[in-house]
Amino acid sequence: MDTSRLFRRYFFLTSLLLALFAWYGPVHAQDSGGGQAAATVNINTASAAEIAAAVKGVGEKLSQAIVAYREQHGPFKTLEDVAQVKGVGPKVLEKNAGVITF
Repeated sequence: MDTSRLFRRYFFLTSLLLALFAWYGPVHAQDSGGGQAAATVNINTASAAEIAAAVKGVGEKLSQAIVAYREQHGPFKTLEDVAQVKGVGPKVLEKNAGVITF
């Protein structure tokens, strides 16, 4: 095979892959719910409003309870620690395992 033809084929395939990666990343980084990009939240430093905005199934009241628990008992170390807050169940933690950081 001619080297210039081989180079053109390589260049085309590389360009195609880069275009696919450029398209795939932003499109699939969105959650299926509201079209917002998936974000993480440090449960030990975030405000109640930040927790409510980032954690699915947690509203303003529950996020305030999380902050109050954190202030009273110290920082969370694991997801199981977060489950100690009344109202935070295994389903909420399962949905947000990749969102909650420490």
